[in-house]
Amino acid sequence: MTQNEPAAGTAKTADQEIFLSELLGVPVVLKEKKIGTLGDLIIVETARIPEVKSLYVKRSFGYPSLIIPWENVTGISGHRIAVDIPALEPFEANPPEDALLLKDYVMDKKVLDLEESEVEVVYDIRLVHRNRKLYVTDVDTGKSARLRRFGLGKLSRVLSTDTPEDQMISWTYIQALPTNIGSFKGDVKLKVLKENLAEIHPVDLADIIEELDHDQRMAVFTSLDNEHASDTLEEIEPNVQRDLIASLDTAKVVPLISTMTPGQAADVLSVIPHSQAEDILEALSPEMAKKVMAITERQEEKVIHYTTQKILKFLPETLVEYVQNDYPNHARGKDVIMYIYVADAGDHLLGVVDLKELLTADDKAPLSAIMTENVITLNAESTLKEASQEFERYGFRALPVTDNEERLIGAIPYRDVMGLTHHLVE
Repeated sequence: MTQNEPAAGTAKTADQEIFLSELLGVPVVLKEKKIGTLGDLIIVETARIPEVKSLYVKRSFGYPSLIIPWENVTGISGHRIAVDIPALEPFEANPPEDALLLKDYVMDKKVLDLEESEVEVVYDIRLVHRNRKLYVTDVDTGKSARLRRFGLGKLSRVLSTDTPEDQMISWTYIQALPTNIGSFKGDVKLKVLKENLAEIHPVDLADIIEELDHDQRMAVFTSLDNEHASDTLEEIEPNVQRDLIASLDTAKVVPLISTMTPGQAADVLSVIPHSQAEDILEALSPEMAKKVMAITERQEEKVIHYTTQKILKFLPETLVEYVQNDYPNHARGKDVIMYIYVADAGDHLLGVVDLKELLTADDKAPLSAIMTENVITLNAESTLKEASQEFERYGFRALPVTDNEERLIGAIPYRDVMGLTHHLVE
């Protein structure tokens, strides 16, 4: 609250800045008698910024709530709100279904910050009292707003290093709230104007969407054009892909899948229920569906069928110089030569040595001294899809394959897996 604010009971003339957090819960008084506390403000969006239409006043002891028009407010401060009405009964009501409640629908909700392309939380809302009307001008996402929410407004001015304007997002950058949201559901989130979403790279937009809840995701995702939505969908993690696709009609999903490569489409369809994937495949062009099905079927094949035993394998006590000095002969005829696998006499995998590490290691050191013991492996029952996911996650050029007893069976090269699951059928 600014120092220019008029005292309660004075005319609403001077401009003043008010934060919603400082008004919530303050007494509402009629002829110096408290009739309830402010629970929320009902707004109407008739211009570039919303205008406060009514007060939603909560009352104790089971008395019905009040909806008091703003024109009946005679004074407002951080300590009380004065109103002038002839009687309480005509104003007893709950907010109508199409009412836009500022606290309930906006406070603590998330907003996309276009400058940083990240999600912010609305901790407070700035109002401006001008020409006897109260307008909503900005949402506040700063640290000082959080302190105000805990009733530490004065302390926020001392502790917070935020520049207030840097944490404000003008309401003019916020989409109009729908009018059919339903009272007290709290399911409306603020979002950046649709046309600006196209400026966000699909990778960054995927990160944003993953941070949102279901309703927010759908609001943002369905506002994208097909190409941008398709590119973004490819970058989203599987569980969020599943959430989005499950909420879309097949007719809306098919154009998104159609713009992907067969390999990308197969990856997306593999995370959704089989029945839904079949419906989408049936709606794709025959050529696209055939390629996607071929990839999907191949992805479920076991890696054991593509595992090579032509690898470099040595006992842990083997000296580095032994492998280094005769490396050309050791590597001759092998399929995987960039890694040296270390196993005991029973073929139990103990570690792995990268070729670069081998070439720079002490000649007299045993392999056990330079090997990496925490080895990422595939099981004999792993699928090609699981293998491709591990390759994409870790960037290895080959992965060892072991049985249930951790015995080394062989290895599968990156080029073989990625060629089998994508490139050969595209």
